[in-house]
This record gives sequence, C-alpha cells and structure tokens, in this order.
Amino acid sequence: MYRFWKRKKNVKEINLDIAAEKNMDITAAEFRYLIHSTERDVVFLCIGSDRFIVDCLGPLVGTMLQENKGLYHVYGTLKNPVHALNLKSTLKEINKQFQNPFLVAIDACVSERNHVGEIFIKKGPLFPGRAMNKKLDEVGDCHIKAIVNYIDKYESNHFLASTRLHTVMDMAKKVYELITDNHKEGQKRVIKQKD
Repeated sequence: MYRFWKRKKNVKEINLDIAAEKNMDITAAEFRYLIHSTERDVVFLCIGSDRFIVDCLGPLVGTMLQENKGLYHVYGTLKNPVHALNLKSTLKEINKQFQNPFLVAIDACVSERNHVGEIFIKKGPLFPGRAMNKKLDEVGDCHIKAIVNYIDKYESNHFLASTRLHTVMDMAKKVYELITDNHKEGQKRVIKQKD
C-alpha cells in the first residue's frame, strides 16, 4: 500500500504527548499535521453500525473516505461496518496488513444536551461502546468523536430512537471535511455544528 499524503515542510512541531497527558483536544490543523507528518501508514477505523441512526456516523465517514478515490486506508463503511461483534477481528486484520499503523478511530457518542453537535479530536485511544455499557478494547493513536445525541436522565435509552439522521449526516460530512482539509483553517478546538 502507499501513503496518501505529501510531506509538508516548514510546519511548526506540535507536542501531542503533552496534549495527551493533559487530555486536551487538538485542533483540526494539528490533527492534519499529525496524520500528514507520520512515517507510519495511517488507517481510519470508523466504528459503528448502519442498523441504528445514533451509531451510523462512523460507517458514513468511512464510506465518504473510501469513495475519495481510494486515497485512504479505511475500515468501517456502510457496506462493511466495524462494530462490537467484529472489532477484535478487524484490529487483528489491520495489524496483519500494516506494520505498526497510525490508527485514527472515529465514532459517534452521546453526552449532555448542550454538547450535541460538537466534534472532538483527541490524542490517545477511544473507548467504544461506553454508552451501551460495553467493555470493548480501547482503539486508536488518536480519535475523533462526534456527539450525536444526549442522554436523558429519566429515559436512559431514549437516544436509540430519537437521534435524527440529518444531525448524524451533517456531522459525518464535517468529520470528513476535517480529515480531507476541505474546510477553513483556524477552526476552534471544538467544532460546533450550526443549526
């Protein structure tokens, strides 16, 4: 396989280890620098299922990336989703295919109502399945998570049926644009969806 980026010169070095220690978000520009400057193969692991709207952000982003002229190593699409049942086997497959890949995990998540529409980019692993109390392996050298709905303290599973496809689709497009650099530089550390 080939690398999909061109090496950028004269770009300021970013200490992402400090960001990881302090559990800080990184900016979109820092993220792009990170994936474009590594010598390792970059693999996008887009986690989720196409069976639930609340969980389809990962496969939507994966499909968009895969359709981008095959420039990205992508696991997790609408056709072949990566979810709780096949996550371990997919990670084994990735590690067979690539030697020490730089893994970018992408997943939807739920939070408080005032955070719906926010996208976070973080250095360090993602813990998939937490909203459903699943204990899955942590994945990723860095990760992107998008808050697609909120948890109602009175009806803890309401988000399974109340997530709007429009919200998830808009956020998937934003994540795709963030990765492919089709958006304006200088975005805030947290990208908030506009209604």
